[in-house]
Amino acid sequence: MDIENLKANEDFDNLPDTFTIFITETDFFDAGQPFYPIERMNLTTKTAFGDGEHILYVNGAYRDGGEGEETEISRLMHDFSCSDPEDMKTDLMRETAEKYKYSPEGVKIVCKAMEDMRNEAVDRARAQDIRNLMKNLNMTVQQALDALGFTDEEKKKYAELV
Repeated sequence: MDIENLKANEDFDNLPDTFTIFITETDFFDAGQPFYPIERMNLTTKTAFGDGEHILYVNGAYRDGGEGEETEISRLMHDFSCSDPEDMKTDLMRETAEKYKYSPEGVKIVCKAMEDMRNEAVDRARAQDIRNLMKNLNMTVQQALDALGFTDEEKKKYAELV
């Protein structure tokens, strides 16, 4: 992820902090907590690594039942598991889900996002195929592109990606 946040020859200190959030279906750490912050550390000195990388595992199965009072995280995890917006407890989540699920404008946005994700996955797979040909068959980028039968336009695109 960092490569997209830093220009060539730019100092690593210029990297922004990154936050990666994994929402898991079940309690990944099996400790009954709503979420688990993960920070990298030097195991020898027991000090934080301090690289600005932050990871948060959210327990998607978390539902608190104490004192009849629901927390925001419990409501949010409930809403994430709903397929029908009408079952959602959070107004903003329900309204947003309804917009993207039922309005022509929302459906169009979701379809475009899915198409973009698919295209990115295809691009990554093709770039990896090119790298594999280069590594395993000692090909140059151009030879690999030719072997895969790419058009001139595709060759330009994938030569830049590789």
